[in-house]
Amino acid sequence: MKLNVLHLYPKEMNLYGDHGNVLAFKRRCEWRGIDVNVIEHEPGDKIPNNIDFIFGGGGQDSGQGKIEEDLQLIAPQLKKFIENDVPCLVICGLYQLFGKYFQTSEGQKIIGTSIINVTTKAGPERLIGNIVINSYGFGEIVGYENHSGLTSLGSGTKPFGEVITGAGNNGEDKTEGCRYKNCICTYLHGPLLPKNPKLTDFFISKAIEHKTGEAVELKELDDSIEQKAHAVAVTRPR
Repeated sequence: MKLNVLHLYPKEMNLYGDHGNVLAFKRRCEWRGIDVNVIEHEPGDKIPNNIDFIFGGGGQDSGQGKIEEDLQLIAPQLKKFIENDVPCLVICGLYQLFGKYFQTSEGQKIIGTSIINVTTKAGPERLIGNIVINSYGFGEIVGYENHSGLTSLGSGTKPFGEVITGAGNNGEDKTEGCRYKNCICTYLHGPLLPKNPKLTDFFISKAIEHKTGEAVELKELDDSIEQKAHAVAVTRPR
């Protein structure tokens, strides 16, 4: 079996170790004898139809501006993937642009894809530090946030989890990220997946299920190192 991973804008949207999420997904597949083909998408590229997992990371406001036009062009195809239950993880900058818009501190609106019902406005200061959340379906999740955007969830939008330590979507309502079908949007960098193997395996199993049409039970791995990394991350001061 070979899974096709679509990595959105790896040059412009790759802050704070986000590329490590693709590496973690790939390695945990390989340990189970599953091949992974990573397709790196940059502006102007065409996207094949046989995608099994979508990933996109965070970037500066300038990076978001550079991909805005291309993202609008591929938005219908991305939305079709997600509506068809293709698993997807987008972080920070691309989380914001999967929503309706990101409004900069100068008042400029960078129009998003409206795949999810959220809006984001630049806040007066950055929300920075280690973050721990109680996620819905995956238990305790750890990561690192660094964003000035304040994201509000629209009607019908469910959060990824509830903040235990940190700021989350906006520093006020205790929500972090959002989830729609098999798509998870979050502010958690880190990279996120190496320290949260249960979440990684969710994406792998859903990718296989999408490809084969059948539910799958993944072979268990020795996650002792990952669990130690998770435990240490939880104790780090914000």
